[in-house]
Amino acid sequence: MEKYTLPPLPYGYDALEPYISKEIMMLHHDKHHAGYVSNLNAAIEKHPDLFSKSAEDLLINLNDVPEDIRVAVRNNAGGHVNHSMFWQIMAPNGGGEPSGKLAEEINKHFGSFSEFQEKFNDAGAKRFGSGWVWLVKTKEGKLDIISTANQDNPMTDGHFPIMGNDVWEHAYYLQYKNVRADYLKAWWNVVNWEEVSKRI
Repeated sequence: MEKYTLPPLPYGYDALEPYISKEIMMLHHDKHHAGYVSNLNAAIEKHPDLFSKSAEDLLINLNDVPEDIRVAVRNNAGGHVNHSMFWQIMAPNGGGEPSGKLAEEINKHFGSFSEFQEKFNDAGAKRFGSGWVWLVKTKEGKLDIISTANQDNPMTDGHFPIMGNDVWEHAYYLQYKNVRADYLKAWWNVVNWEEVSKRI
């Protein structure tokens, strides 16, 4: 049975500079994300039949995961799934504004793109401690902005993550120190709207 593997970055470590430094990307991908994959594999080895399930399936059906590994799966499958999406929804020469259906849905639910950005940044800034800020499609099919603690993924609560920004300190501290708000603002310059639009 196949173990979970660390996906390669779709661009070079320095490709998102000056907004996200090479040093952060190397540490974030090669150490933090790799650690989640390693820890997930170690947990699942206690119940190897679960290797037949995707990491997403484990999160969606978290209550079906054996209790002795449930917390480890929640944290590490979450870290793996969250980061696998995160690398994809960023790109060199990203930024700007979305178009097409995504833009229409954002305007419909938030009033305008600038209002959406403001609410998204505010939710990210207010997340206490480590976590993520998300644009999700709710169970009811509406767009909403939520934040989750640690590596929790919205899929566990029945929502579909369209895009998310990592607000753990490892995502920005080497460059932005303790000023998370500066990181949140800079991050819009690397958003890959083409990729995000595929998730709407």
